[in-house]
Amino acid sequence: MSIDMTFPLAGKIAVVTGGASGIGKSISETFASKGVTVAVADLQKDAAQEVASRIGNSSTAHVCDVTSIDSIKSAVDEVIATHGHIDILVNSAGIVALAPAEQLEKSAWDLTMNVNLSGTFFMSQNVGKHMLKRGKGKIINLASQAASIALDEHVAYCASKFGVLGITKVLASEWAGRGVNVNSISPTVVLTDLGKKAWDGPKGDALKKLIPTGRFAEPEEIAAAAVFLASDGANMINGADLIVDGGYTIR
Repeated sequence: MSIDMTFPLAGKIAVVTGGASGIGKSISETFASKGVTVAVADLQKDAAQEVASRIGNSSTAHVCDVTSIDSIKSAVDEVIATHGHIDILVNSAGIVALAPAEQLEKSAWDLTMNVNLSGTFFMSQNVGKHMLKRGKGKIINLASQAASIALDEHVAYCASKFGVLGITKVLASEWAGRGVNVNSISPTVVLTDLGKKAWDGPKGDALKKLIPTGRFAEPEEIAAAAVFLASDGANMINGADLIVDGGYTIR
């Protein structure tokens, strides 16, 4: 068996939720640099269109609210109508609501679950149906180091991301025999625009001291992991969680 160690993706069609900002944007850009046509799915239409236009490769923008099954179905149908099929799905849309557990509002809990957990499942379900009909596909879910360890004031976020790992493993178990591999990526703090603002100063400096590599992750490093998992080089990887945290969770 021969594997192309450049991990080619040219000609693939990928859907990236949350693709107009943060980690999703970096993945969209990196996929496009590998010759992927990206369907940038995001709540923000103008931002999605800007990314799609800039990265080229016939990439397209699609409005998608992952808390709405109707919106998910509409976006997926639109991608299929436009591009014919979907080879790769990256579930990157996510939010975080921080509060001590005894103070967390129900509205914050519900929104976190609706976006991070339900959004990941129903997006996977709707795209997965098309992939299963073709007998091939790769689904990559963005989890978090918060899916493996407890983080103070992250009770809803941790619960949602632990759940993402559960979804990933069950779908991987059910679907791999029919050609669809499902895996997840669990980053540490990532230096997106939001990450830089949230972890600038003493708070960030203290956390970096707990990471063996002594730093946070760059968005491109998460995108590199997504490229590998989307490639044929990862065909035997299924139901795995690729932790990109500089070793934070090993201590």
